Amino acid sequence: MTAAVPSLPAQELSGHNRISTQALTSLAKAAAAEALGVDAQDVRADWTDDDGLLALALVSPIRIPPLMAVLRDPGRVNTFGGSIWDRTVEAKGRILSTVTALSGARLSRVDVRISGVKPSEGGRVL
Repeated sequence: MTAAVPSLPAQELSGHNRISTQALTSLAKAAAAEALGVDAQDVRADWTDDDGLLALALVSPIRIPPLMAVLRDPGRVNTFGGSIWDRTVEAKGRILSTVTALSGARLSRVDVRISGVKPSEGGRVL
């Protein structure tokens, strides 16, 4: 059995909280990997200062259906969430929301450059 720890108002606590660049980068890579359906190790993330806010630049492949499957059934594109363009636009918003919610960091923008494709038989990853 664990005892509940009373929470104290933030103003009563002293000290600093810092999230390292490495931790933010790992979080950004994981969020991008989830949104684009690839492994986090395939994603590159870089941070820049944008007038006091953080700007995130990502380079990643994206998961797509096998091209022969799309030729046989063009509807397969929809099972993956739409076109590469549409999925990338949606992913930017999801990545920004996820990184902001989990880290508390204020991002000005997320830029995504698709560097390649990873054909896969499965459908949409959420």
